[in-house]
Amino acid sequence: MPTPARRAAPAPALAAVALAYAVLQLCFAVAHMDLGWDESVYLSQVDPRNPAAYFSAPRSRGITVLVAPVVAVTSSVPALRVVLVAASSAALYAAFQVWEPLVGRRRTALAAALFAGLWITVLSGPEVMPNLWLALAAVAAVGWFLRARDGAPGRRRALLRLAATLAAATLLRAPDGVWLALPLLAACAAVRAWRRPGTVAAVLGGLAPGGAQWAVEAYVRFGGVARRLALSSETEGGMGAHLGAGLRAALRALDGPQLCRPCHGAGPPLTHSLWWLLLPALAAAACVLALTSRGRPEARGVTLLPVACGISVAAPYLLLLDYSAPRFLLPAYALLALPTAGLAARALRAASRPRLRIAVAALLTAVLAAHLATQLEDLRANTADARDTAVRYRRAADTLGRLGLRPPCLVTGPRAQPVAYEAGCASAQTAGNNRSTTPAALARTATRIPTAVLHDPADGGLPPFARTWRPHPLPGTDWTAYLPRDFPPPPLHASRSRAARSPSRSR
Repeated sequence: MPTPARRAAPAPALAAVALAYAVLQLCFAVAHMDLGWDESVYLSQVDPRNPAAYFSAPRSRGITVLVAPVVAVTSSVPALRVVLVAASSAALYAAFQVWEPLVGRRRTALAAALFAGLWITVLSGPEVMPNLWLALAAVAAVGWFLRARDGAPGRRRALLRLAATLAAATLLRAPDGVWLALPLLAACAAVRAWRRPGTVAAVLGGLAPGGAQWAVEAYVRFGGVARRLALSSETEGGMGAHLGAGLRAALRALDGPQLCRPCHGAGPPLTHSLWWLLLPALAAAACVLALTSRGRPEARGVTLLPVACGISVAAPYLLLLDYSAPRFLLPAYALLALPTAGLAARALRAASRPRLRIAVAALLTAVLAAHLATQLEDLRANTADARDTAVRYRRAADTLGRLGLRPPCLVTGPRAQPVAYEAGCASAQTAGNNRSTTPAALARTATRIPTAVLHDPADGGLPPFARTWRPHPLPGTDWTAYLPRDFPPPPLHASRSRAARSPSRSR
């Protein structure tokens, strides 16, 4: 294993990958300016201009901490997107740079390119979602763990940064942080170079901040850790042994949509799924080569540990859920990109003759180009889908504002949350994963503040208290808004909607 450098020198190849990643986001993903459903939930927790939405048991607070400074300064969604583009590109560079002393600059840059070139990685960069940030924290954490072996230069600094990156991962997604730490603790037990109290303390200490916040919130809001876990399972549709269903859902969602729930559609064509199918095989081949090669166990750990951690963080999403979303597997993709890049470099090095080496390099370049071309096609399609969905939320909010629904106000119904955030209203649900009130309480609220029920015939019937309300079709959507017949709109000088209060917002 190479000795870590005392001072991190600039990495031109990795910097070029991070810059290209930023350009891709600006060209494609940032065009999806309006907010998605989950984004509105996370932003509402720290947005001083809007009521906080119901925060369900499976969610964690890390991404809200990340965006809080931006939301405190501006309500502009384009500004938020651009800040996240810059931050995610810098984080990509920082996370993979940890690996340069371990595997070299070229392999690190190739691994970063493989990960940054995925359509879901590009689309996630400017989004207010935790999965990409968890992936980058995982890459950095595993790298710092490998650099914290006994006797390595800079071990104390590596241990501190290991704890910090694990803390970030756990704050972003508390259960995923635990799954990430399990292989690290196993390595502490199995390999002498990491079998030190300081290494174990760094891993457990990294889990503590995010885990403590999650546990305190569990007791304050959900009645305890066990109750929060039970509610999380209920929200996810019943976490259990969904072995075949989880794998099939993940396969069907490889090229989109961003959320496949329920996931009954056909899978992607082979040209768009070949990389994803080859990835586990390539990682397995890299592990076999590492196990059969000579060298110290800590040297083989550079290949084996990211594979073990990638499998661990992917396992609950592949085996315990009956639906899928491509972003769920971002941490696994990021970690598996490292041994995959190593395998490509090994194949190139194994070609002893110059002509053969040129042929291997040309083949690898062609495969990478074909892979990136299919990812670009998927990126365009999924960006368009995300933009169309978000535009419908904005149109519905604009129409509700013209009908007289202005803050303080309430929106309910299956599509209530993102529309309510756009309109500057609170949201509430009487059923489903985000159930936060009862029909009786909602009916009482409707006598005090302007209230709208969003209804889609495909979602079932209206709640009883709204069956006599006046229907208002929402142009550009399939939904109808029901408003009370005897509730007059507030005066024009009353508090205005989110859109009216945000002149810098993209329309």
